[in-house]
Amino acid sequence: MFSALARVFKTPDLRRKIWFTIGIITIYRIGAFVPAPGVDYGAVQQCLELGTTEGGVYSFVNMFSGGAMLQVSVFALGIMPYITAAIIVQLLRVVIPRFENLQREGAQGQAKLTQYTRYLTIGLATLNATTLVATARSGALLGCDIPIIPDDSLWVIVLMILVMTSGVALIMWLGEQITERGVGNGMSILIFVSIAAGFPGAMGEIWTVQGWRTFAIVMLIGLVTITAVVFVEQSQRRVPVQYAKRQVGRRTVGGTSTYIPIKVNMAGVIPVIFSSSVLMLPSVYLQFNQPAPGEEPGWFSNLVQTYFSGGTHPVYMAVFFLLTIGFTYFYVTITFNPNEVAENMRKYGGFIPGIRAGRPTEGYLAYVISRITFPGSLYLGFIALIPLIAFVLIGANQNFPFGGTSILIMVGVGLTTVKQINAQMEQRNYEGLLR
Repeated sequence: MFSALARVFKTPDLRRKIWFTIGIITIYRIGAFVPAPGVDYGAVQQCLELGTTEGGVYSFVNMFSGGAMLQVSVFALGIMPYITAAIIVQLLRVVIPRFENLQREGAQGQAKLTQYTRYLTIGLATLNATTLVATARSGALLGCDIPIIPDDSLWVIVLMILVMTSGVALIMWLGEQITERGVGNGMSILIFVSIAAGFPGAMGEIWTVQGWRTFAIVMLIGLVTITAVVFVEQSQRRVPVQYAKRQVGRRTVGGTSTYIPIKVNMAGVIPVIFSSSVLMLPSVYLQFNQPAPGEEPGWFSNLVQTYFSGGTHPVYMAVFFLLTIGFTYFYVTITFNPNEVAENMRKYGGFIPGIRAGRPTEGYLAYVISRITFPGSLYLGFIALIPLIAFVLIGANQNFPFGGTSILIMVGVGLTTVKQINAQMEQRNYEGLLR
């Protein structure tokens, strides 16, 4: 491993890109701890020490901000507005034909979609910043009676919203700089860093509070989970495709064999994010609709409090599991179009051996996608439940480090980044990073 790292840093161009990426990451992590204007940093730290936010409805979003959200910093919103905007733009391709046409136009159309994503990100960031400031002002964010915004005048509130929105724009720019001048996809790298930043604290808390036995069990679960995730993420069904020979001018082209790689987990981490967000809504509703003193809570409040507040009830786990499966099928359906793939194959003279071109090919691809999505959806469902099951069995923190969204993102980004580094080394040397 050390010899591989030495080979990486011996390549001047690659070394320069890696150091540039590390520099951007350092700036991003510093911004996560710079308090927004008007925020009493000492009061925030007192509320965090009380542990009133443990397992709260904001823990999921806080994970994607690297802990910056509960610090109420200038980067409090993190990368989440961009993730949401990117998902919305991708889903709108199914509804708006203009977006679908832009996707087919190649690099120029993709640049236009990226611009739309940026605009939508700023809009969502403004909305999220307003909500975050309102919850911080009321004390609902940290669940603490200590005021963290001493001066809640209109000017201070507007300034906080502008600074947090500008923080999201700066994060977008930092991510794009990593993509253009660094290593890997910038946004993915920043998400990876945000999640990884919480691992030392979570593992240290498990060691301190629950002892070395629980710590050893958690590490074992982590190794097994990472191994399973790497195995499934690398697994794919290869559908063979042959291209017939055809005459183009005086040249004969075609006659080659290739395959369509269909991953077991084509949806990535998106279904887990969808499911977590949907199940977060009842708790958010309950938090902002508390019954008046002396008033009995309604049936919906009782339902949420009983089954959906702690996240460890069997009903909650079952709904989470089923939602993940459903969203997996939904997302794969809108991102992989068998009709489009079959049409492109027919246009260039390609066919699947034993399957006629056209509609039979479309039906066969839809059949393969349906069959392979089923184990992929079960895999996502089980991975998403790991932190909840660990909380019940070993009493680990609800923000269990090894499981769910965190491991899926970290392993996926890690594998992709290593492959990119390996490809860049092979361009300059006969030997790459991976032997």
